[in-house]
Amino acid sequence: MSNKLINTRKPIKKSQSIKTIFINYLNNNKKEYVLVIILLIIGIIAGVIFINKSTQMQIEEISTYINGFIEKLKSNSSIDKIALIKEEFMSNIILVLSMWFVGSTVVGMPIVYAILIYKGFCLGYTISSIMLVLESKGIMFSVCAMLLQNIIWIPCLLALGVSGICLYKSIIKDRRRENIKVEITRHTIFCAFILIIMQVSALIEAYISTELLQIINPYL
Repeated sequence: MSNKLINTRKPIKKSQSIKTIFINYLNNNKKEYVLVIILLIIGIIAGVIFINKSTQMQIEEISTYINGFIEKLKSNSSIDKIALIKEEFMSNIILVLSMWFVGSTVVGMPIVYAILIYKGFCLGYTISSIMLVLESKGIMFSVCAMLLQNIIWIPCLLALGVSGICLYKSIIKDRRRENIKVEITRHTIFCAFILIIMQVSALIEAYISTELLQIINPYL
């Protein structure tokens, strides 16, 4: 009888366990994720406002830059994918190292918040600039140029911010050296994992988003 009972047990699926861990992680850090999302949105709104308040000279400079980029696409100039990957890889490494370093210090939390707001500002500024210059065509351009990689990149940025906040709270609650070592090690491993995922978004930008831009460039 016992053997039959043992044999009738359903095996635990690996995907289910990962899903449970992920759900528990989100539930345990709901407040932190709400905070980082709010900070990112504040930055995006600030970027939109900045564009709307730009002078005519600034708008002309933005228009010249975007139109120049589009003309380059229309002239069938190939985008240097290797150079783009190197640039994005280095940008991601600097971002993760910065978030790791300031997140590992108690006094660094305002800098973590500032980085989140700044990245949101850059996102809002870029999209608003495209919409300002290309108008309705800007939606198509923004989707092809930015959507795919940012589906991965933005959650990674938010996760970095949450990891830093959780580390800060853990150190404040328990200042024992052993606890600090464990939490910093955990934060370091998590940041390394996020960096790998961010580099995937860089590959998507270089090899997929650029191809989509080449496809839509006759319609811009």
